[in-house]
Amino acid sequence: MLVETGVDVLTFGGTKNGMMFGEAVIFFQPELAEHARFIRKQSAQLPSKMRYIAAQFSALLDDNLWLRNAGQANAMAQLLAHKVAKIPGVELQRLPESNAVFASLPPHAILPLVEWSPFYVWDPESNLVRWVCSYDTTEEDVGVFSAGIARILSDH
Repeated sequence: MLVETGVDVLTFGGTKNGMMFGEAVIFFQPELAEHARFIRKQSAQLPSKMRYIAAQFSALLDDNLWLRNAGQANAMAQLLAHKVAKIPGVELQRLPESNAVFASLPPHAILPLVEWSPFYVWDPESNLVRWVCSYDTTEEDVGVFSAGIARILSDH
């Protein structure tokens, strides 16, 4: 499926999907991987206990756990987008296609929001922020976060 889209190299984020640590780099064309082991060594990415990373990937890939985890994160991003879109002052920049929500906020509200619940300001010039949901984000988390945004925006 990915090869037909033109993807040559893919990173499979283990930590984004519930692992304690570990990322996998997947090469769809073996010739592109020719120098990867040297680059990996030069960047000090040679854990001596690789079996601990491998065990996590084994569990993650077993029975499609990675897919369920990703589905949970993506569903919570959809819910978050739905809730914050109703808040005056929040302008969604696009509908989420993954686990991230991008929204523009009034400039005066960003600092109080970041102090309340840290998040990344994606583009300071346009007041664009990025909120990311995880495999363990719950509906309650989304409700608390969106209510906090509404409260802080109404106070500022």
